[in-house]
Amino acid sequence: MMEPIARWTRRMRRVVVVVLVSLPVLGPARAQAPRPVPYPVFSTPQFEQALEKGTRTETGQPGPAYWTNRADYTIRATLSPDSKQLRGEATVVYHNQSPDTLWNVAVHLRQNLHREGAIRNRPVQVTGGMHLASVAYEDRPLIERRPGRERRPGYVVDGTVMYVTLPEPILPGTSASFAFAWSFEVPEAGAPRMGQDGEVFFLAYWYPQFAVYDDVNGWKADPYMGNGEFYMGYGTYDVRLTVPEGWLVGATGVLQNPEDVLSEQTRARLSMLDDTHENGAVIHVVEEGDRVAGRSTATSPTGMLTWHFRAEDVRDFAFGASDRYVWDAATARVGDRDGDGRADVAQIHAFYRPGTPSWERSAEFARFSIEHLSEMIMPYPYPHMTTVEGLIGGGMEFPMITLIGGNRTDETLFSVTYHEISHMWFPMIVGQDEKQYTWMDEGLTSFNTNEGVAAFWNIDAWDPGRQSYYFIAGSGREVESMRHADEYPVGSPARVIASYSKPAVTLHALRGLVGQERFLEAYREYARRWAYKHPQPYDLFNTFEDVLGQDLDWFWTSMFYTTWTLDQAVEAVEETGGGVRVTVRDQGLVPMPAPVRVTYADGAVAEATVPVDVWLRGETVTTLRFDPGTVARVEIDPERYLPDVDRSNNVWER
Repeated sequence: MMEPIARWTRRMRRVVVVVLVSLPVLGPARAQAPRPVPYPVFSTPQFEQALEKGTRTETGQPGPAYWTNRADYTIRATLSPDSKQLRGEATVVYHNQSPDTLWNVAVHLRQNLHREGAIRNRPVQVTGGMHLASVAYEDRPLIERRPGRERRPGYVVDGTVMYVTLPEPILPGTSASFAFAWSFEVPEAGAPRMGQDGEVFFLAYWYPQFAVYDDVNGWKADPYMGNGEFYMGYGTYDVRLTVPEGWLVGATGVLQNPEDVLSEQTRARLSMLDDTHENGAVIHVVEEGDRVAGRSTATSPTGMLTWHFRAEDVRDFAFGASDRYVWDAATARVGDRDGDGRADVAQIHAFYRPGTPSWERSAEFARFSIEHLSEMIMPYPYPHMTTVEGLIGGGMEFPMITLIGGNRTDETLFSVTYHEISHMWFPMIVGQDEKQYTWMDEGLTSFNTNEGVAAFWNIDAWDPGRQSYYFIAGSGREVESMRHADEYPVGSPARVIASYSKPAVTLHALRGLVGQERFLEAYREYARRWAYKHPQPYDLFNTFEDVLGQDLDWFWTSMFYTTWTLDQAVEAVEETGGGVRVTVRDQGLVPMPAPVRVTYADGAVAEATVPVDVWLRGETVTTLRFDPGTVARVEIDPERYLPDVDRSNNVWER
């Protein structure tokens, strides 16, 4: 257990350096009670071991020994809308690129959330869950066994996870083939993130999916309980979906056989997308009167068509299908993906029922989102982005596709669309563990969304009145962000605020502290370093510190590990012959620099900042000196980027 202690010592040295740097001339502080000072960021013993093995680094870069396992899926499935049944068969090749010998594998059966007796933290329809018809390893059938200590080859289903004991291990650097056959009843609308309403079917967590085996935790196969979302590995998906003719399908991946499933009219309209790169037009690929076989899709003697999709380097596969959909399409400019100096494009597709409020703008909103995020973070790498309407109250992201429901205005549809598309970067490209650290996905995505809302609607999206964090901060009902997704109080807004709003506000504050250019440099570097990999929070923290050249443990600890609040106040303003004295009191527990702006009666402005070091040495009040003059106004944080919970005391006016 020496590694964590050594890490703590290294962190403490860095904190001491921060506390002892030279300070500007400040007035004497009055007598005060000592305040708590944030402790260093403590990483887990497992992360410390990864540092020792060379798979991670203290600078936030993947280590020289970093690796990821992957699984490649070949799936055939049939959706029968009349009976609401899905039947599937899959062959999966699992690639063990780790240095470990694997005698066991873990496979998610998330549809078992709907099984009688499943452990859940939200109500769902009971359908019976996933029925496994067969499981095989290297063409050898495996039998289901009861849970226990027996380690004979076979598999055990424990809720939403299947654990497979192998006849022989998967050695480092080798691959193994698995086969599954299954079926289930598609649950009704109201199921989390998927389901059907008789007209629209959206299939998510619909196939056996290998859990992540990573360099920090080994197998990470937390049960699916309904609220907490997903941690997934990367792979290739080759999927054939059989649905009735006349049903349109939007899915992860590129359609491989448009001639087999789309009508000549639909294909001709899709070909018009090549002319929209410059003019930004939206093509109505399938209109309301086209929603029959022969006009929207091809026809078939059997009445069924098989859609073939393929996707590479994605962490999941989802699809939506309906014979009630119309189909809009456009293109988005994503920048230079491969560095060849040429601008690349991605297709935009929107499937929705005509008359659904604001959805005629869905393709427009999706195009803006892809273009804005590509410029802000990195070029969108996938060939298309698809929005699908229906079923759920909010939105849910999957690679290249998002499901969005609800009766929306233009503003709310834009916001949800941008948010879900932002998830294409976090966690689709940057494969974070949203189950364990929900804020890493939802917080970063919420930050992006505020930026997108501000850019599209030209409003102040960061106004505290728009940020739900301020409605709960300091109330006693807040829960820290650094918590497992399934361990928040059920029925409380604490999980949403800790995972969405507070981390977004936190990143906004960090940007204010270091400046837009330096913040984006660190943000983009984090995305670049960890694209198609599995970062931990410490990798994010360390990357920002590495790029910015600052120790920010006081910042991370205060904002992610505690429910402390920030409340800086102008306590006094004194005009003397020797100058103006502004006394600043820190009434909260979160230490932050305090930028102060003094506006004189003649319009002149002076600015100074109380460095965070003052608060880190335990003080709660200090004084800044300014040039003499008649003061009209004094304001703390005039740019309004700090998460101050009470701005009424930030301003002094004559």
